[in-house]
Amino acid sequence: MAETHDLTEFLSFAITLAQEAGKMIKDATENRMSGTGNQFLVKYDNPTDLVTETDQAVEKYIKKRLAETYPDHRFIGEETMAEGVDAVFTDEPTWIVDPIDGTTNFVHGHPFVAVSIGLTIGKEPVVGVVYCPLMNELFSAAKGHGAFLNQSIRLPFFQPTPPPLGDLSQCVVATEAGSDRSPEVIDKKIETIHTILKQKQHNGKEAHSIRCTGSAAINLCTVAKGVVDVYWEVGCWEWDVVAAIVIVRESGGIVVTGSHQPDPAPVNIFSRKYLAIRAAQDENSQLNVAQQMWDIIPEITAPRKAVPGGFEP
Repeated sequence: MAETHDLTEFLSFAITLAQEAGKMIKDATENRMSGTGNQFLVKYDNPTDLVTETDQAVEKYIKKRLAETYPDHRFIGEETMAEGVDAVFTDEPTWIVDPIDGTTNFVHGHPFVAVSIGLTIGKEPVVGVVYCPLMNELFSAAKGHGAFLNQSIRLPFFQPTPPPLGDLSQCVVATEAGSDRSPEVIDKKIETIHTILKQKQHNGKEAHSIRCTGSAAINLCTVAKGVVDVYWEVGCWEWDVVAAIVIVRESGGIVVTGSHQPDPAPVNIFSRKYLAIRAAQDENSQLNVAQQMWDIIPEITAPRKAVPGGFEP
């Protein structure tokens, strides 16, 4: 179905829109640094899940611009959902947006902050733009057209052939603590990180190291760059990942389930469990590393309300 649409037109618009939203974020950051403006709130009575006035203003702006330009398209946004608006997922073109991925970073002035704008058609992610205005990095991709940094540098960085992808012990792995700090979730995540890092003679995988940026979208883009080998997270949302999933896939990477149950099929974007592997010479090596992760990923609950036409919990 996506082939009947001009994906390059949608991509061009999404890039412009992300740049406009990024300016709003950058201006708000400068205001915060000068001690003026921008209050933040706690969502869902969870002190680790924050939302700022800028999150809300940026999403409102993006939603308005999309409605004016593509009035027949659907919209799913983080702050819209937080206000209790039910999402309906159909085959129609649907923009899935996170106005600020890395809100905690934004609140603290840490630069790993991104606006994420993804488009699905026929329920498939086909266009993705992730813009990091504080670092001036713009990642973009459309299905069949490749992935790029700042519209000129083809991803992954290693061209024309990415380095071999061997054992998990040779990998850098990105993950996050997440906002769910309940013992049944955070204890399992920490134990998995422990297993990824500890020595093989102690039943570990002895990976090179762990990386955390505080942003699912940026973590995925580091996989698209090829500078991180694996990204695993449980508990983030479709608006955090849809745009970057397109970028990873167009860079030659794969994104599969981050559940404890192995499945080589493309990830269900509503599953809240994601595992990305960077580009390699062959898919078998990617799936080999994915299997090594599946071997140690525990069962972690990531509940959500049902999305009509989407994921059923």
